[in-house]
Amino acid sequence: MSNPRIAVIISSTRDSRFGDTPAKWILAKAQELHPDWDVELVDLKDYDLPLFNEMASNAWMPSSDPKAVAWQKKVGEFDGYIFVLAEYNRSITGALKNALDQAYVEWNRKAFGIVGYGALGAARAAEHMRTIGVELQMASTRAAVHIAGADFFAVHPLGQQNKPMTDIEATIGDSAKAMLSELDWWTRATKAARG
Repeated sequence: MSNPRIAVIISSTRDSRFGDTPAKWILAKAQELHPDWDVELVDLKDYDLPLFNEMASNAWMPSSDPKAVAWQKKVGEFDGYIFVLAEYNRSITGALKNALDQAYVEWNRKAFGIVGYGALGAARAAEHMRTIGVELQMASTRAAVHIAGADFFAVHPLGQQNKPMTDIEATIGDSAKAMLSELDWWTRATKAARG
């Protein structure tokens, strides 16, 4: 069986976003702890997705918008995902929800983990993501990384400390290892089951 292909998906597309910082950190951790994975950073900002406007989900009929089809092909390349979540108004970003809706069959029977950031570590967004994942027929890891409170303000520019992510690994490193370990198991299990 080929190496698991994992996408680290940055969920925020704002110019002032912070998501690329934890995304690059978890990408490096994944490469360090699972050198047999093929890990790729997937930035929603690089995909000019229109708001979902198809006749139906691609579970029922092919999508007509070429940008949606290109996104589906990209999503379909991977065996598992790590969603780097910002929390907007107690949920995931609109950009991520739209990207999730633009594909369906490509997400099916695949695993995902979560790295959330914000004052509460995107805990509510993570729960929402898990609920969406159930509808998309995905398997979520139990463990997640929540960059919250003092840790968040230590590494975020608004906290005025702007420290590197490695400065908070003492508090989030174990959860990262647990999430990546579970993602490895679920990704291999779902990949084998898909044949």
